[in-house]
Amino acid sequence: MKKVFATLTVIAMLAFGSNAVMAQQAEAAAPAQEEQVVEEAPAAEAPAEAPVVEAQEEAGGLVALHKTLKTKFIEGGAGFMALTLLCLVFGLALCIERIIYLSLSKTNTKALLDGVENALNKGGVDEAYKFCQNSRGPVASIFAEGLSHYGEGIESVDKAVASYGGIQLGLLEKNLSWISLFISIAPSLGFLGTIIGMIAAFDKIQQVGDISATVVAGGIKVALLTTLLGLIIAIILQIFYNYILSLVEGLTNDMEDSSLKLLDLMVEYDAKKKK
Repeated sequence: MKKVFATLTVIAMLAFGSNAVMAQQAEAAAPAQEEQVVEEAPAAEAPAEAPVVEAQEEAGGLVALHKTLKTKFIEGGAGFMALTLLCLVFGLALCIERIIYLSLSKTNTKALLDGVENALNKGGVDEAYKFCQNSRGPVASIFAEGLSHYGEGIESVDKAVASYGGIQLGLLEKNLSWISLFISIAPSLGFLGTIIGMIAAFDKIQQVGDISATVVAGGIKVALLTTLLGLIIAIILQIFYNYILSLVEGLTNDMEDSSLKLLDLMVEYDAKKKK
């Protein structure tokens, strides 16, 4: 029995000693791991420099693009390139003005018709006329013009609405002819630069007395660059022009539809008044 107890005691001591040694090793390894984590933490911040590098690369790309465009602009002939670029400046200015004007001219026609009907029921034609005068947009102006001729009869209201609708349509289409002109002029100036560049190339050939790529390259480069700029400007302005036409078309449809509904309201109001 004593031997058994002694054996068990030895085994227990060995097991306890091994556990203690493992615990000490674990405690010793923990600070080392913490130091590795602390040392590795700054490495994780390294990717934060990547956006800075990308931003620098983008800035460098923009600078290079600006220099390239400037060089090509000068090579194409500053005179014709500047004239062609003016077409873009004036054309875009007119396009922006038209887009702002047409956007402000949009009216909630349903709400406007409901307001006119309520005004007619409450205060008659005079109240409806005041309501239209205080409202914004070409549709409200047409309504006000029609209501102002109610005393002359429904036919006079119809004629006034049709006539004033034509005036409002002219205001919506204002400056569109100038935009169309710049769309035509831009490529024309480019083609003119092409002809001048080709003439300059043939003059150099005549002076040198020999046809070589070096002699012809300068004139052809001017021709191609001016034509390219003119076509790009024409495409940009054409896109804006078509968008403006779509806005004018939508407003025109609203004016025509609302004018017919106004006449229907006036006929109903006139019939109620006669009863």
